[in-house]
Amino acid sequence: MSAIAEPIAHTTTDDRLARRNALVLAAAQALAGGNNTVIFATSAIVGAMLAPDKGLATLPITSMVIGMWLGTLPVGALARRFGRRTALQVGSFFGILSGFISYAAVMQGNFGLLLFGTFCGGVYAAAHQSYRFAAADTASEKFRAKAVSWVMAGGVFAAVIGPQIVIFTKDMMAPHLFAASYIGQSVCAMLAAVVLQFVRIPQHVPKQGDAASRPLGEIVRQPRFLVAAACGMASYGLMNVIMTSAPLAMVGCGHSVTDATLGIQWHVLAMYGPSFFTGSLINRYGVERITGLGLALIALTGVIGLMGITVAHFWSALVALGVGWNFTFIGATTMVTQCHRPAERNKVQAFNDFLVFGSMALSSFSSGQMLAAFGWDALNVVVFPFVFLVGALLMWLRMREQPAAV
Repeated sequence: MSAIAEPIAHTTTDDRLARRNALVLAAAQALAGGNNTVIFATSAIVGAMLAPDKGLATLPITSMVIGMWLGTLPVGALARRFGRRTALQVGSFFGILSGFISYAAVMQGNFGLLLFGTFCGGVYAAAHQSYRFAAADTASEKFRAKAVSWVMAGGVFAAVIGPQIVIFTKDMMAPHLFAASYIGQSVCAMLAAVVLQFVRIPQHVPKQGDAASRPLGEIVRQPRFLVAAACGMASYGLMNVIMTSAPLAMVGCGHSVTDATLGIQWHVLAMYGPSFFTGSLINRYGVERITGLGLALIALTGVIGLMGITVAHFWSALVALGVGWNFTFIGATTMVTQCHRPAERNKVQAFNDFLVFGSMALSSFSSGQMLAAFGWDALNVVVFPFVFLVGALLMWLRMREQPAAV
C-alpha cells in the first residue's frame, strides 16, 4: 500500500492500533535515531578539523538543528495533506541524503558541504521526532503517555547503534576520519524507511458534531500549552548546549575520541532508557511532578560538570542530562497532546516543535562560541537560571489548576 493510499477515516480512540503503531515506530526510532547520534558524536570534531575558525566547530550541529527547526512546519503540512506516513518517508529521504553528503564533505575536506549534509540530517530529525506524536494519534487519554514513551524507548537501541557505527567505522577510510560512519548513517535511514511502511494512522476527517477547529493563536495562548512549550524548549535547549560541546571539551581535556564517543552513547542511553517506564510514572504521579523531576536532574548536570573534568565527571553529567531530558521532554510532549483537538493536532504539534527546535538552533550556535571563549565551566553555569525560570512556570501552572482538580 502506498503512503498516499492510507485509509481515510474519522479519528477514533483505538488503543490496539496505537500499541501496534507505537511498536513499529519504536523500531523505526531505533534506526532513525542513529542519525542524530552519528552527527552529535562526530560533527564537532570534524568541524574543528575543517572550519576556518575553531569557534565554528559546533556549527555543523547548529546546521542540523536549523534543519530540524525549519523542517517541522513542512513535515506538519505534509502530514495534514497526505497523511503521517508520507511525511515521515519524505524525512527518510533526507536522512539517506544526509549521510552521503557528509561523506562527500569529509572526502573533499569541504566545510560548507558538511553543513549542508548535517542540515539534511536535521530535516530528517524533524520527521522522526514527530514519531512520538504519531503514536499518540489514536491513543486514549490513559494510554497516550505510554504510547509516547514506548516510541522514545526505541532510542535506547539508537544509543547503541549510532556510537558503535562511529567506533567501528571511524578509521575504515583512513586518513578520512568518520567518512565510513556517514555511509552507515545513510544505511540506517534506508532501513528505517522500510520499517515505516508498516505504520497505519488514519487521517482525521471532520464529522458532524465535531467541535470546530480553533485558530492556532487561541490554542497556543492556553497556559498549559505555554508551559509545555517552555519545558520542551528548556529540555532540548539545555541538553543541546551541554551535549554538543561535551565531545569537543573531552578531547580538549586530553581524553580520547573513543571516550568522547562512549560518553555520547551513555548519554543517549540515558535519554531513552527511562522511556520504558516514564509513561507509567506520569500516569501514577502526574505529568507536572515528573516534568519537574526532569528539570531537577538537568540542574544536577551543571553541578556535576562544575565538580571536575575527569572521564567520570563528563559521563556522569551526560547521564544525568539524558535522564533529565527524558522526564522533561516526555512530560512536555504529553502536556501538548492535552491542548488540542484531533483536527488541530498536526498544526499544534508542528508549531510546538518549531519552538523547541528553534531554541535548539540558538543553543547549538552559542555553545560553540561559549566553549571557545569562556570554557566548559561557563556552559554548566548557564543551566541554572533557565531551570529555575521554567521550574517556576511549572509550579505556577500546577497551583493555577489545583482548585479545578480538587
